[in-house]
Order: sequence, then C-alpha cells, then structure tokens
Amino acid sequence: MKFHTIGIITKPQAEPVRQTLQSLFAFLKTKSCEVILDERISDTINSCNFKKASREDIGKQCDLVIVVGGDGTILSAVRSLATADVPLLGINVGRLGFLADISPNELETSLEEILDGSYREEQRFLLEMQVLRDNKLIFEADAFNDVVVHIRDVARMIEFETRINGEFVNYQRADGIIVSTPTGSTAYALSAGGPILHATLDAITLVPISPHTLSNRPLVVNGDSQILILICNTKEGIAQATCDGHLSTDVHVGDHIKVRRKPGKITLLHPSGHNYFEILRAKLHWSEHN
Repeated sequence: MKFHTIGIITKPQAEPVRQTLQSLFAFLKTKSCEVILDERISDTINSCNFKKASREDIGKQCDLVIVVGGDGTILSAVRSLATADVPLLGINVGRLGFLADISPNELETSLEEILDGSYREEQRFLLEMQVLRDNKLIFEADAFNDVVVHIRDVARMIEFETRINGEFVNYQRADGIIVSTPTGSTAYALSAGGPILHATLDAITLVPISPHTLSNRPLVVNGDSQILILICNTKEGIAQATCDGHLSTDVHVGDHIKVRRKPGKITLLHPSGHNYFEILRAKLHWSEHN
C-alpha cells in the first residue's frame, strides 16, 4: 500500500524534536502526498504551509500518521487514534524508543522505502479500564502499555482481590498491581519483575508491585480475559488507577476496576528490516561484552 495523505503528531518543545521535524517537513515537500499537521504543533515551527487539523480529523483523513518523539508521544497518539483505522509510524527522538524505531539519521532512507510500499506491519491492542463505584461507572480510559492500581504518594500497601473471568484468583497486600499488554511488558511491568511478551502475542500480564507475600508472582492470561480488581482495604484517597502513567482517578474501598482488551487493533509500521529481538538486544543491552 502506498500513502497519499500523511498526518504528523509530535510534542515539539525539545530542540532535537524541532530539528527532526524540519528534516521531515523538507523531505515530505519533495513527495507527491498531502501532509496534515496536528493542530497542537506550535506556530513557532516552520510548517512549510502544511495545513493543520485536530487529531480526530487526522485519524479520519489520513492513511498514515507519523509520530515524532519518544514512546510517551506515541502512547498519546495511539490513545487519540484508537478508533481510527490508520497505521502509525514512529521516529524516535526520545530515550529507549521501543515503539519508535526509526532514528533521525535514518529518516530519509527509511521513509523512502516505506512510502514506496516496503515495510512491515504489526498489530497490537489496547486495554480499556472502567472504575465502578456502587455499580455506577465513575471513570474510564484506554491504555496501550498498562493499567496500574497503585498507592498514590505514601509508602503504604493496599489490599485487593483479583478475579479472572469471574473466577477468584487471589487476595494480595502489595504496593499495587500492573495489568499490562505485550507492548507494556517492556515498560513498568518489566521493572516490577514481569516477563517480556512478544509484541504480537494475544495475552495480558498481571504483575504485583512489591507484594507482601513473595509467592505472589506475575501471571499471564489469555488476551480475551475479563479482569476484575476489587479494592478491599486502603486509606481514603491514597490509591489510584492509572492508564499509561497519564490518565488516573482515585479508587476507594469497594471500587471495582474492570480491565479487558479493547475491541479493534492498532497497526504500527516498521522498516522492512525490523527485527523485534534485535530491538530488545539494543534497548536492554543484551549480549554485550565488557
């Protein structure tokens, strides 16, 4: 597939991002395609007279969206475009860059191939979270990496019960729990001792955060599992449910936190030579010799 209308999403505050944007704009000016910029891009950026639109309209009008920045920028873009059937391509101007695997110095070469139709597609999914209080929905949000139930700002445990597809799993005292997609398995879940799941695996990981009982281990369940976390004991206002470290709400005793796979898929594009295990080796410094 070749692309005719390309959207660009970024957070252009940092100078390296601005420099990469200028290189990207100059490259796209040489191509016979329409370019639409995220309306949040500052007017201080020389936008080469490309038109601007909301992210919602970008999702409707574009057949490719290029995201310039780090993984956090891509997480934001994915949540914004979760219901739009448009593939995303990441240019990494951040740190780790598990999601954005094109570096600025490879920009022209990689984009030339991709715009000519030579690329790899990867399907991934999001989680949707609902918080219910007294059987009433009080908060809902989507997550590309993870849903985290956690203490807010003090060193104190919370107590919660976990159920999968209506069946009791366990009762835990811990600092919290991470419910992660395969995408998120290399993020917070990894630092909490969770396993790395291949990005395209249809599975969800539940990773306890500093559990009081050391036998409480990470659990991997089928991707279509319905997960329920019931808050059993916590001091008022100290616990939160958070999506991708960004969207959050306080949770109280008796609240039900429901997590499941969101219908639909997100398509990420990679250069044709993309290798998932090569990315892991590079980002996690595997097989390095002193």
